[in-house]
Amino acid sequence: MKSFRIFIINPGSTSTKVSLFRDETCLFTEDVFHDSKVLLTFPTINDQLDYRMEVVRGFIEDHSIDLRGIDAIVGRGGGCYSVPGGTYEVDDRLIRDTREAKGGLYHSSMLGVQMAARVQKLFGGRVFMVDPPVVDELQDLARITGVRGVYRRAISHALNLKATARRHAEKLGRPYEKLDLIVCHIDGGISVTAHHHGRMIDGNDAGGGEGPFTPTRMGTMAVTDVNRYLRGKTEEEIRDLCSQAGGLTSHFGTSDSNAVHRLAEAGDRRAVLVWNAMIYQICKYIGSMAAVLHGHVDGIVLTGGLLRFPEVEATIRESCGWIAPVTAYPGELEPEAMALGALRVLRGEEEAKRYPGKPVWNGFGIEV
Repeated sequence: MKSFRIFIINPGSTSTKVSLFRDETCLFTEDVFHDSKVLLTFPTINDQLDYRMEVVRGFIEDHSIDLRGIDAIVGRGGGCYSVPGGTYEVDDRLIRDTREAKGGLYHSSMLGVQMAARVQKLFGGRVFMVDPPVVDELQDLARITGVRGVYRRAISHALNLKATARRHAEKLGRPYEKLDLIVCHIDGGISVTAHHHGRMIDGNDAGGGEGPFTPTRMGTMAVTDVNRYLRGKTEEEIRDLCSQAGGLTSHFGTSDSNAVHRLAEAGDRRAVLVWNAMIYQICKYIGSMAAVLHGHVDGIVLTGGLLRFPEVEATIRESCGWIAPVTAYPGELEPEAMALGALRVLRGEEEAKRYPGKPVWNGFGIEV
């Protein structure tokens, strides 16, 4: 069987994670850090592209990484129009719509496909995007809100959620497409999703601040409270509460979950209360996803960086273990997921999808 080399580019807020795979084997993975003072000088995320590419190219040269003849480059998907899950061939339209945040997600991940295309110009290879945050597989009932003409969006940690679900299915020896799972990504952002036979049919809008509050996001609040608290605030301030200034950051002035956890361990009453409330809200959303799946749940699957704190898994197991067995996969599988998505295409196990250039869902065909 032919062997394939795959280069992974995953931009974060202050770093870009790069990885090199040979088939399923990770040859290296490294966080290439960017000077936060330099990043702050750019008016928009897109304006960071040249600077980030310069830093990444320097890393490749300094470490004598030979990307000549690379088979594929995978860039982290961003805020293009919503799409079903899968591996997509990157084209100019996908890059343009990602730059313009057509899907409503303004996040550093929007640089992933742009950087991957730049690397392709240097070294060749095919360029892919795998399970971007705007994967939309919602069932119709999950879209309706109580305001006519306003519909719920699907924005989640789809890449890690789908990858962890597939790994759990392999562990069970059953196809992902035959399972009903509740899959939770628990980190700086939190996604709680219901997977029915390979599709994420419901979940919180993690990009919009819906769901449990997190280290950085405000979470769901009553509209009356939102109106009272946010009245007079700018659009930017409101967006920040939904993405980076809410949650633990609002309560403690920092999104550093290690620092807040240390306060809780030391007995700080406020830290104990807020920390436990965050886990409590995760458990509530898990229960709601069990209802979405009509109580037929083959497993509750946990992933993400906050699982490094044992009480997170322990509390979820205690509160939700009656629904289904709870299994934890600490950390994240994003580089592996991106590589495996490309590998399935390169091996001919599945066809690369073409980006349609329009939302996967655009109404019910009736006025709702």
